[in-house]
Amino acid sequence: MNGGSIDHWAFYVQHYFTFLIDYFTIYISLVFCRHMNFTKRNFLYFPKAAAAADSGHKIIILTAPSGAGKTSITRYLLQQIPQLAFSISAATRSKRAGERDGTDYYFMSPEAFQEKIKQNEFVEWEMVYEGKYYGTLKSELSRLWKRQQYPLLDIDVKGAIHVQQQYPGQSLSIFIEPPSVKELRRRLISRGSESEESLQTRLNKAEYELSFMNHFNEVVVNDDLEEACAEAETIVKKFLGIKP
Repeated sequence: MNGGSIDHWAFYVQHYFTFLIDYFTIYISLVFCRHMNFTKRNFLYFPKAAAAADSGHKIIILTAPSGAGKTSITRYLLQQIPQLAFSISAATRSKRAGERDGTDYYFMSPEAFQEKIKQNEFVEWEMVYEGKYYGTLKSELSRLWKRQQYPLLDIDVKGAIHVQQQYPGQSLSIFIEPPSVKELRRRLISRGSESEESLQTRLNKAEYELSFMNHFNEVVVNDDLEEACAEAETIVKKFLGIKP
């Protein structure tokens, strides 16, 4: 095995254990929350989010298990609230048909992504599935703030928790909850892009992520998409001080 291969595997091993430690830390904080009988409105983030009304550099975070409808609600909010701007994530996957670099994602190689990790250029990042990295660049938030816009982040649960921790007085987080795991399964199957193995992987991850919903400022149940969109719009406008 050559030196490059050793470095490559060393990087994966190192960040695999970092990934496990992060989730263990989140789990311990959740257990503590339940033990102390806290609720989502008086634990961790909600009081700090309310204080963000005095901060100009605000962030809106949408998070959810895959298939909960997060992307549809994100698109709706961008259409209804012009003060928002989509935060473009960095990704190591290949471009799909019709996607553009710098518009849909900042596409880069795993090596380039790893170098940015080493240089501490990410607000949050995650190896969502083996070999597939996604993350939010600090430069992207700065770019949108300079344009006098509020970044809207559409990210995974782990990443959302990390952003809250770094911007506790500036962020509003909304967890999009599916009505049930059974409904979530139906939605994922309807996409027609999942194998039985990948479907089960997503459902297992979804069940785990649902256990963290009370770590976020607000929970919106997406049983009816139109109603969920309207509820999310009301929450975001209130946080930003925009009149209905």
